[in-house]
Amino acid sequence: MENCLFCKIAEKKIPSTAVYEDDDLYAFKDINPHAPVHLLVIPKQHFSTLSDCTLEDAPLLGKMLALAPRLAEEFGCAVRYDEQGRPAAGFKTVINSGPDGGQEVYHLHLHVIGGAHPWRGER
Repeated sequence: MENCLFCKIAEKKIPSTAVYEDDDLYAFKDINPHAPVHLLVIPKQHFSTLSDCTLEDAPLLGKMLALAPRLAEEFGCAVRYDEQGRPAAGFKTVINSGPDGGQEVYHLHLHVIGGAHPWRGER
């Protein structure tokens, strides 16, 4: 899309702090982080919202989700377990869709948010 912010970021027409890239996906640090770790994973192919995806897009969506824990590990917020085997750390993934879903940029993107209690917005 000609005026899509995230398409321009994926095409490197707008600078970003890249953390991952392959033929299908681009991941970068959010410029307005809500937690110590706040990354965005976007497909290079433009989809305005998750609702625009079909079953044929399932491999790409799966690839996005599979990348999230790898990035969380790299940035120190992966799920870890305590001595009793209970989860002791972790991260949050979010896809906002549409205005009532809180979407602000209309290019499908997955947030990977981590740090102490990322769902509370603590930094």
